[in-house]
Amino acid sequence: MACASKSTAFVFAGGGSLGAVQVGMLRELVNTGICADLVIGCSVGALNATYFASAPHAAGVDNLAKIWRGLRRHDVFPVTMRGLLGFIGGADSLIDPSNLRRLIERHIPFSNLENAPIPVHVVATNLGGETICLSTGPTADALLASTAIPAAFPSVRIGEHHLIDGAVASNTPILTASNLGATRIIVLPTGFACALREPPKGAIARALHALTLLIAHQMVRDLRQLAGKVDVFTVPNLCPLDASPYDFSHAESLIERAAENTRKWINEGGLSRPEIPSSLLPHLH
Repeated sequence: MACASKSTAFVFAGGGSLGAVQVGMLRELVNTGICADLVIGCSVGALNATYFASAPHAAGVDNLAKIWRGLRRHDVFPVTMRGLLGFIGGADSLIDPSNLRRLIERHIPFSNLENAPIPVHVVATNLGGETICLSTGPTADALLASTAIPAAFPSVRIGEHHLIDGAVASNTPILTASNLGATRIIVLPTGFACALREPPKGAIARALHALTLLIAHQMVRDLRQLAGKVDVFTVPNLCPLDASPYDFSHAESLIERAAENTRKWINEGGLSRPEIPSSLLPHLH
């Protein structure tokens, strides 16, 4: 893809239900007048990025907030007895992705990625551990591939690749944004639950928490690699945070906290300081 000079990319990290924070971040970025020339996302960040590409304005962000407020765990992770028995019997995944596919097809108006109003790129991982950037082809298939958490969801065959969640290779596709020609990158992290009092309950909840820790580690790695080469500005994630990435009941508070946090960061000159937020580094409260 050939991008114009001074091209601004919004990069959306993954993080399960913590993806709600990206809505609050988007609200303040859009209200400040920041425009994205392209968006890149992985896992839940791919869902947010793709929806934003369909309506990259304040009204679109408001609609995205409404979607998040209405989401329940069953809409994304419908664990059923049939699924459990199948998994025990040797099936390659625990969850049927049909609910997630319906959610995608209901809310995203373009059936192919290349038809988005602004360029959107979805990051997934092939079985060799390589990052695969999807920029064309069926939208739902790309998003199901990017969100295919191993063991939870089945892999998705696209072309010659069997694809799984982008977290396995590079959940925060900052380097992909640079490779696509972006000269200014604004990163929207989800962060991780640094203030949990005990481990999340359930295998999927614990797996998602582990993924959010991996995401933060990868993000810090990529930010350090690009330091001094590309202008990268990372919106601070919420800290302290005690919400599990498997719990969708906190969307409203996550959106509002993230909006307030982002507004403060912008007012204090965050969009002129390419810093790595300390809240992304390993820590507990």
